[in-house]
Amino acid sequence: MEMTGSATCLNTFCLPSLIDLISAKAARTSVLSGRWRHLPAMLSRLVINVWDFLDAFNCNNAEIVRGNEAVVKVTKSILARRDLSRNTIQFLCMTFFLREDDPISIGHAVAYAMATQKVQIAEFTILTERDNIFCDDDDLVIYGRQFMLFFDACPNAFGGLTRLNLENLRFGESDIPNVLNTCKRLNHLRLFHCDSGSWTVLQVEHTQLSELAIVNCSFERVELNSLPKLTRIVFEGWISFEDPLSFGYVPLLDTVSLTNVSLSWHKMIKLSKFLRRTPSVRRLKLGFNSEKVCQKCFFSLALVTLLICSAHHVFVCSRFGFNQNV
Repeated sequence: MEMTGSATCLNTFCLPSLIDLISAKAARTSVLSGRWRHLPAMLSRLVINVWDFLDAFNCNNAEIVRGNEAVVKVTKSILARRDLSRNTIQFLCMTFFLREDDPISIGHAVAYAMATQKVQIAEFTILTERDNIFCDDDDLVIYGRQFMLFFDACPNAFGGLTRLNLENLRFGESDIPNVLNTCKRLNHLRLFHCDSGSWTVLQVEHTQLSELAIVNCSFERVELNSLPKLTRIVFEGWISFEDPLSFGYVPLLDTVSLTNVSLSWHKMIKLSKFLRRTPSVRRLKLGFNSEKVCQKCFFSLALVTLLICSAHHVFVCSRFGFNQNV
């Protein structure tokens, strides 16, 4: 029977979204009627988030254990049911806690999917049980070791990732270079509240990375040595007596966002020097909730920025505590 125009439209535009919606709901509830059990094999977008299994108002350790176990179960179930001959996974997004062997189970399931079918975009967001405001040095070390055990156990999964979000980790000296070397497809990396110990320099080199966010990390200095595809960097919250960020080979860098609580003892950043090796920058966002910026400096900063970034976009954001005596 010939398909009508309306039926064709439904099949082309609505069915994929309907499949994703019903299958995601079924995954969360672990309920699939007989007629819908084939749906996981048709998924093109897989978003499995541990927060969908948790009670946001009662997120204790028992809840986290239950939620992570649910993520492991759902991940294995859905990926095992896929029809390997027909459906590319366009987007695979996993959010889970760094807890015991759960990440390794997830990593092995994802690695198998990557080995047997095409996964265009793959993202891991890895959470820690303690929030950053409650993490002390011992917690950072423990979480860092747990992450590296996970990483070492699942190199194939990490090798297929295109996006990676990490938090509350203390790395060893060679850990981050090893992660970047293994994650060859990576184009987005976000580090939140991470470091490599006291007063260490983070050197970043990667051939595919296009977006980098370093937020509230305790590196003395971040050196972007060679990032030929980097277009955007977000750098927020640093503690340094010197320029906290340096630019090497970043020919495509278009957007720079700098945000910090700049205290009186921090070094004043001179944009004319700071950005002298980034002529491609067209969008500059500055945010300083601080006692460091005075009204005179504010206008001078904006003027210098405009001069060195002629015809570019400059955004000076956040609250400024003007102090005429600085």
